[in-house]
Amino acid sequence: MVKVGDKAPDVQLVTTDFKTIKLSDFRGKVIVLAFYPGAFTSVCTKEMCTFRDNMAKFNEVDAVVIGVSTDTPPSNKKFKEENKLNYVVASDTTREAISKFGIVNENFLNLPGWTVAKRSVFVIDKDGVIRYAWVSDNPGVEPNYTEVEKVVKSLK
Repeated sequence: MVKVGDKAPDVQLVTTDFKTIKLSDFRGKVIVLAFYPGAFTSVCTKEMCTFRDNMAKFNEVDAVVIGVSTDTPPSNKKFKEENKLNYVVASDTTREAISKFGIVNENFLNLPGWTVAKRSVFVIDKDGVIRYAWVSDNPGVEPNYTEVEKVVKSLK
C-alpha cells in the first residue's frame, strides 16, 4: 500500500462523462481521492454526500475532490446525479488504481470474484505527494472528515 510521503501513482480513471483523466491532470492542486466500495450502498452514499456537503471548505482552498469506485461509468453517473454530487466521480473499472494504491478488497461481501476498493481517502499535495492516507478493512467505517479537512487546509 502507498503511504504518506510516497509519490501518488498516476492512475487513469473514467469520469461519469466518459472522459479519461489521470491524477497528473490535477497537478498544482490539492487532491482528495476518496475510494468507496460501491455506488448506492448506504455507507458509500453517506460518505460521498458528506464530501458533497463540505465542498465549500475544499473550494476555499482550491482543492479537488475525486470519488472513485470500481463501478461502471453509467452506474457512477446515476449515483452522482441522484445524490447531486458536486465533484468528480470516476470509475476504476480496470482496477489499476486500487491495485497501485494497494487497497484491493477481494471477494467483497464474500462473493468470489467481486473485487472493489477498500474504503479509503488519500490527500495528495500540489506536487503529487501523498500527505494523508486512511484505509479501512471494514467497509462500514467512514473516514474522519474533520481530519481530512485539516490536512487539506494545511496544504493550501
